[in-house]
Amino acid sequence: MVKRLKILSLILALGAGMAVGVKVYKLSKNAPTPAATGQEEKESTATKIDVDKLRQEVLPSSGFKVKLPWKDMGRRLVAIGVIDRSKFDKLFADQKDLLQYLERTDTEEITINSQTAQFWVDALWALGLANKSEVLDKGPMMTGGQAGNFASTGGWTIGKKPAMTYYSKHVLIPLTIEQQRRVREVADNIYRPCCGNSAAFPDCNHGMAALAVVEMMVGQGKGDDEIYDTVLKFNSFWFTQTYIDLAYYFQKHGTAWREVDPKLLLSRDYSSAGGYTKIRKEIGDVPELRSVGGGSCGA
Repeated sequence: MVKRLKILSLILALGAGMAVGVKVYKLSKNAPTPAATGQEEKESTATKIDVDKLRQEVLPSSGFKVKLPWKDMGRRLVAIGVIDRSKFDKLFADQKDLLQYLERTDTEEITINSQTAQFWVDALWALGLANKSEVLDKGPMMTGGQAGNFASTGGWTIGKKPAMTYYSKHVLIPLTIEQQRRVREVADNIYRPCCGNSAAFPDCNHGMAALAVVEMMVGQGKGDDEIYDTVLKFNSFWFTQTYIDLAYYFQKHGTAWREVDPKLLLSRDYSSAGGYTKIRKEIGDVPELRSVGGGSCGA
């Protein structure tokens, strides 16, 4: 009898041990894994996002063809002296094919890419500087009475005379009062990451160039959506790193680059210096987003 009780006790003990073992095993199977570190999470996200494919979408090697009624504007800018042709010839001596835009009279479409980005920021800068504009005459550029001290004016060294000789002096793009108002409204929504100002305060070359694009397109009766889309294409090649980073940010949050509203991308929250800095801080250090360069605010 005693022997049978000992055997029964042993069986019960073994059963309890197995039950405990099963319970412990189940607990360990269901236990949450330790949270990934910030760096591990970034590396995992970068692996999921094809950065090279993203880069090609934002900055296609062939660039973008944009409908811009440039026509004979290059000739006119040279004629009034805001562009000194000899200085442009030296500046773009290795890209003589681009100088055709200072001679042709029939240009309705241009290509913006990594090779043409500097030429177009300079040519459009000249136009934005010289064209008669309420943005220049009545906007923040004139608030302090020192319009000649900004990068977009004092930094213009490739004209025949100082920048203020041409500042808002020539009706190169005829605009009605209503069109001038619309230019101001659209430009006020367009920022660039070199500063915290919109194109309605074009205190640098990129701001002045963006203003010129807006004026040309408003003058042609183009819609707001088309204007924002066009300016974004220019900005993308003027500030390449910024827009690669923004594309990565939106992709990380589940939105493809092509689905993001250009007006939103150009807004203060994303394209101003402050807005972009916040986005960059959230992205953190992602090796795949290696530096691809960007524009400076000088000629």
